[in-house]
Amino acid sequence: MRKNLGAKPYVYPMPVFVIATYDENGVPNAMNAAWGCVADYKKIAIIMDASHKTYKNIVKNQAFTVSMCNMKNMVYADYVGIVSGNDTANKLEKTPWRLVKSEFVNAPIIEELPLCLECEFESFDEDKELLIGEIVNVSCDEAILNEKGIIDPSLLKPITYDPVNHAYYVLGEKVGNAFSDGKKIK
Repeated sequence: MRKNLGAKPYVYPMPVFVIATYDENGVPNAMNAAWGCVADYKKIAIIMDASHKTYKNIVKNQAFTVSMCNMKNMVYADYVGIVSGNDTANKLEKTPWRLVKSEFVNAPIIEELPLCLECEFESFDEDKELLIGEIVNVSCDEAILNEKGIIDPSLLKPITYDPVNHAYYVLGEKVGNAFSDGKKIK
């Protein structure tokens, strides 16, 4: 038997993204954003309120980075999600994160977050609060690459946000082969 829950944002998995920017003085800022996804081959879409310091920084610099949060950095990612850059200058000082400027966009890369999308601002729909960025580069820590040189989720250990229980879960267990396993019943 099914139960109707109404219109809710209950999608699994919801990635935990850390969006990093520079402010008008070059001070790095970051926020946690769980409402995002790829929107095309080279585009990312993120729901973001225009009142966020991060949004203001993106518009000013026309750039931002999006890092996938991993299990090891969950506490710090949660912190940057609950503390506003509008109220707390230099909030990243409370984290152990080391930041380096992207070679491709005017935004910081957080070294401890092993997968980073470096993006240019494309558009923002104020009514829908929908930010679109163009991915110009993806960089990663070699520690998350397998022997073939490609990303291994079991090494990345990305976390997801559970919007129902307000919890984080780690991903990584392989359960099948995409574009292959379904051939068994074709």
